[in-house]
Amino acid sequence: MKLVFAGTPEVAVPALDALIASERHEVAAVVTRPDAPAGRGRRLVASPVAERAEEAGIEVLKPARPRDEDFLARLREIAPDCCPVVAYGALLPKIALDVPARGWVNLHFSLLPAWRGAAPVQHSVMAGDEVTGASTFLIEEGLDSGPVYGVLTEEVRPTDTSGDLLTRLAFAGAGLLAATMDGIEGGTLHAVPQPAEGVTLAPKITVEDAQVQWSAPALRVDRVVRGCTPAPGAWTLFRGERLKLVQAVPVLDRTDLTPGELSAGKNNVYVGTGSHAVELLWVQPQGKKPMRAADWARGVRIAHGELLGL
Repeated sequence: MKLVFAGTPEVAVPALDALIASERHEVAAVVTRPDAPAGRGRRLVASPVAERAEEAGIEVLKPARPRDEDFLARLREIAPDCCPVVAYGALLPKIALDVPARGWVNLHFSLLPAWRGAAPVQHSVMAGDEVTGASTFLIEEGLDSGPVYGVLTEEVRPTDTSGDLLTRLAFAGAGLLAATMDGIEGGTLHAVPQPAEGVTLAPKITVEDAQVQWSAPALRVDRVVRGCTPAPGAWTLFRGERLKLVQAVPVLDRTDLTPGELSAGKNNVYVGTGSHAVELLWVQPQGKKPMRAADWARGVRIAHGELLGL
């Protein structure tokens, strides 16, 4: 098939690579979000998908909105058979959905209908799921509600951050998306409607969502830290300034600290929660680089009974 691939962040690059490598399909163009300011100089930078496509000599389309007439006209000129999508980052209007003969097929990082929305992996980790996965489905106007072509499953490991899990799903999902394109082209794969039961939503995680509540059980604190790593980053307050929590682990045998109470030794930093304590391993003070929590604690000289949080 002639394909137009839509995607933006680094997590979409493995799928683009798999389709470029396919002997059965041609990636005629790539659709991605416009260049965005990045770094201290805030200079405009192309998306990872745009950079990879340019390396491969593939035409790159960067519409401000997918309903822009110039973009739609070019899409019609290319006349793709199918448009595979991975984390494109913009809603596709019906006028765009109707262009490819076999539709737009999305690789979504959950087992649909669970975790429909922008942040399925983060929500899966924060909810304590033991198993998640990826799904390919035909995009329709509803939110991740279209019929499903294929799925794969992936174990959520006890120490997984959302970044760890998303990386594994990106590479496994690349194979699933390529196989889905093969099945559609060969007529051997047909989309099946999603069940009405089991729908959960995964909206974008906000900075407010990432604030740790020390009155919650240690297990919840652990899930929030892992689920918000690397972005947007779990955080708390220390002496009125934000302290990012990069890595923390529950400590089952320590229950003597009240919620938010700090206890710092020579090599360890503990914080009380609504159940047992957690040990802080890595933190990032405001305006500084990540550092070992014990080094941070020595630098700030934590007072007896001092608290994290409000």
